[in-house]
Formats: sequence, C-alpha cells, structure tokens
Amino acid sequence: MNIKDLYIDFFVKKGHKQIPSAPVVPENDPSVLFNTAGMQPLIPYLMGEPHPYGTRLCDYQKCIRTNDLDVIGDTYHHTFFEMLGNWSLGDYFKDEAIEWSFEFLTKVLNIPLERLAVTVYAGKGNIPFDKVSHDKWLSLGIKEERIARTVDDNFWIAGETGPCGPDTEMFYFRSNEPIPEKFDPEDERWVEIWNDVFMQYKKNSDGSIEELPKKNVDTGMGLERVTAVLEGVNDNYLSSIWKDVIEVISKISSLPYEGNETSMRIIADHIRTAVFISADPAGIKPSNVGQGYILRRLIRRAIRHAKKLNIDINSDWESQIASLIMDKYEIYYSEIKDNRNIVLEVLKAEKEKFNKTLEKGLREFEKVAKNNKDLDAATSFRLYDTYGFPIELTVELANERGLKVDEEGFKEKYKNHQELSRTASAGQFKGGLSGNNEIETKYHTATHLLNAALKQVIGPTVHQKGSNITDERMRFDFSCDHKLSDEEKKQAEDLVNKWISEGLPVTVEEMNKEDAIASGAECMFIEKYPDIVTVYTIGNNISKELCGGPHVKNTNELGHFKIVKEEASSSGVRRIKAILE
Repeated sequence: MNIKDLYIDFFVKKGHKQIPSAPVVPENDPSVLFNTAGMQPLIPYLMGEPHPYGTRLCDYQKCIRTNDLDVIGDTYHHTFFEMLGNWSLGDYFKDEAIEWSFEFLTKVLNIPLERLAVTVYAGKGNIPFDKVSHDKWLSLGIKEERIARTVDDNFWIAGETGPCGPDTEMFYFRSNEPIPEKFDPEDERWVEIWNDVFMQYKKNSDGSIEELPKKNVDTGMGLERVTAVLEGVNDNYLSSIWKDVIEVISKISSLPYEGNETSMRIIADHIRTAVFISADPAGIKPSNVGQGYILRRLIRRAIRHAKKLNIDINSDWESQIASLIMDKYEIYYSEIKDNRNIVLEVLKAEKEKFNKTLEKGLREFEKVAKNNKDLDAATSFRLYDTYGFPIELTVELANERGLKVDEEGFKEKYKNHQELSRTASAGQFKGGLSGNNEIETKYHTATHLLNAALKQVIGPTVHQKGSNITDERMRFDFSCDHKLSDEEKKQAEDLVNKWISEGLPVTVEEMNKEDAIASGAECMFIEKYPDIVTVYTIGNNISKELCGGPHVKNTNELGHFKIVKEEASSSGVRRIKAILE
C-alpha cells in the first residue's frame, strides 16, 4: 500500500467517507484559477451546507498553486501536488483530530516519537491560547520542550472575514544530526508535514470575533513532502514520486541529474502540472488568459529548460515524459486515462507553436544586435515577456557579439512584473470562505437558467464547460461549434428573463447519483460527484442539475438578466459574460 491508500484506509476505519477528488479547475468558484487546497471544493459545506456523505470526510485532492512558479527548481516546491485531507463538519473536534493525526504518524507511518514536534496557537487579543490542543499533545507523549507556541503561523482565515480559528502543525526532524531537545520552528531541519485547522470562530466585517455554533476540523498533509521525509531524502525529486521521471529526462538529455538539477526539476514539475490541467474535464487549452495562460507558461518554461539540456526539441521528448506521468496517475484519476490523447496533442501543438515564437525572438534579437548596441532593460524584458527568452539566453547571445545587457534593469522590471502577478493572485483569493454572498448566489442560479436556455436555442449538444462568478458578473463557458448570432443571443436572454418573471421555485433534493442522471439531471463533471448527490430543479424541470449550491429559493429574486459579451473560449467552446441588473 502507498501513503495515499494507507491514509484513506485509516480514516475510513475511523468512520469517514472517502469523497472523490474535485477537478483542478474549480466549478463556480471565482476566488482562484485552480483548486489550491484540499478544503477549497468543500467551502459550501464548511459554510454550513449538509454534505451528501455526512459529517466525516476524507480524500486525496489534486491541487495547483502558481504563486511560487519562480522558485520551482528547488528541492521541495511544486506547482501540482496532492493533498491528503480529513474533515469533521460539526462532528468531532480537537481531541479526536489530534489523536488520529498522532496515531497515523506514529502507528501507521511508524515515525519515531523523538522525531516529532508541534506548534500550537499562543493566543492574541480576545482569542486565547489553545490550551486544549497543547494539553492533548502532552497527553500523547509530546514533551513540553517540543511544543512551540506561535501566533501568526498558527491562526487560519481564508479571506478578510468568515470562519477562522487556531491550528496545530506537526513537524518532522529531517537530518542525521543529533535531535535538539527543544523544538525551534525556525530551525529548517524541522519540516512541517501536517496541519490540523480548527474552525471555531467567525470574524465579522467590523473585526469582532465570535464563537461558531458549529465547529469544523480541516486537516491537510502534502503527499510529496511526507513521501520524501519517510524515504529519508532531502530532495523531493529523489523520492519514489519523481525518481523515474527524472531518470527519463536524464536518459533523453544524455546528462546526469547532478549538475543539471534545476532544469530537470522544472521540466518534471511543469510537464506533470500541464498533464493535469490539459486532462481536466474543463477542456483548458493554452491561451493568453486565465488557466490557459498558466498552461502555456508551464509548457513553454519546460521547453526552455529542455533546450538548456540540449534536448532535441523536435523529438517526442515531451510525449515520453508525459506518458510516464500518466501511467503513474491514471489508476487514481480517470480523466488522465480518458484524455490521454488530448494531453499529448496539447503538449505537441504548444511545443511546435513556441518553437516558431523562439525563431521570431532570435530574429528580434538580431535586429537589435546588428547595430552593435548594448541591450537595455526594456529590450531584454521584451525578449523575455514576448518571446520567452530567459535572461540567461539573452546574455549568452549578447556575449557572443561582445555586447552588454542591463541585467540589473531587467531584474527590476522582472520584479515589478512579479509584484503585479502576486497582487492579481492575492486579489483572486481574497474571497475565500467569505464568498458566496447574496449577489453571487443569484448569479449561481442564473448559470443554470442560461444553460437551460442555450439548450433550447442551440440544441441539446450544449453542455457547460466551466463558469466563473463574481459579485459583478457571471461568465459561462459552453460547448458550441459556432459564434452565436444576435438573434440566438436575444432568444437565450429573453428565455432567461421569461423564467425569472414567472417566479419559478428552486427546489433541492438528495438522491443516488445514478438515479439523478437517469431522471435527466445534468452535471459538469460526473466523476467528481459522490454516490449521493444534491439536485437543484428550477420550475417544472426547466433546469435540473447536480450542484453543490448555493441558490436562490425563487427565480423572481434574480432581477433582469443581460448578456454583455459572447466570444470564443477555446476550440469548440464559447463564452458568455452576463450581468443581473
């Protein structure tokens, strides 16, 4: 049994139900481009909606984070990773959560007690020291010297308001040096391997804190990190998760891993993430916006580093690496098996397109270099941003001509570019658990009405391919092979407004997944839903969809629906942006 299977088996025996991993592209969640944590697909249930599987849940969740993209290449950062998690939705709390964490670490994974340490919340303002967690760890055998009290690192809140609470983190001493008696969380030899979050408070918009009547537990353990820890390697890419992938890259490049670690890690990481994005049921393709931009950037960065390793870019190198990765994961994730050919086509097409872009970049460099002018910051950054030239390549080409590059100026422009990216990312995650407000709830229901209207106007081949909702507008992606005419847009808009004006009830019921599909209920990603599902019906079967909610009670709450834009999203997929007035 591997760690994923051991984890699920352990918590199922503790009364948890395993839920399927949600897609990496979130459905109806405007806060992020990708699912960034195991808890994210569970936000409606952490906010109080009943989960069809009950109050004890566990899973392994596919996650993607791109805020650390520029540090990929070190020993432990990854853009795609798997998060092991277990949840209590108003069921057990600190006592059981900590006890089971300890039992899994020491009895199932057989981690020696002397290599473990923990942190607990020290208390600040009107939120007290987490004495319950502290005393529980003591009772399990963790010495006082191995329990550190912190403030900033041991309190969790997703956005600026909403559910929040203290957490307790577990650390492993990853070094062959003598283990210190006293635990110092700042000592890098201690590596965090698990986190138990206790959502027991609610932060209000005025800054006040109140106790939640229904308290939740949210835990998370990164599979890549814990695997490396247990296998005794200080480089995640030397663990069993990555070793065979690195070996293939080494074979293709005819170079050893030692001395070429950074480029090989980047290629391995980025190809794996590109596999999961392009295999996702949302049908993401490389583009210049949103998830498509991230996919394009990952593939192109992998290609640049393949060039650094002198890999023949016109060979099927990317196919060899991706095929091995898909072989490893298809047993756990059906979309990998189902969309294997799509993944390979996406990687090949983007590779061929980028090769042409690189050629254009070389021609652009020649235009600048022919006048024997040194390259200023604006030129070197344009080569990077527009043509994908890493600064190292620009410097190398310039050196061959005896020219200089304003590397410091480039770094300044690059830093500003990073800050803009981070600001955008922070803004996207700001919603967090405090999202799903009244207007977003209305837009959520409006997507169901639009989906139903498009089926009537265009035909039954229309299916939702994705959506994004904010408190200002809705965006709806759907399968369609042509640009909508003005008449089709007006017909769809009029139908939605007709249903709104009729004041149709929105009803909800739970049923077996197979029965729901047989009854005509539609869903976006059938494989993500558990055996018992929630079905929302509008009117007399105007719309019937599997969904996690939330929704209004009656369509007359929505106001006036207006389509503001219709455009292409990707091949065979159109996009509508609409507002409620």
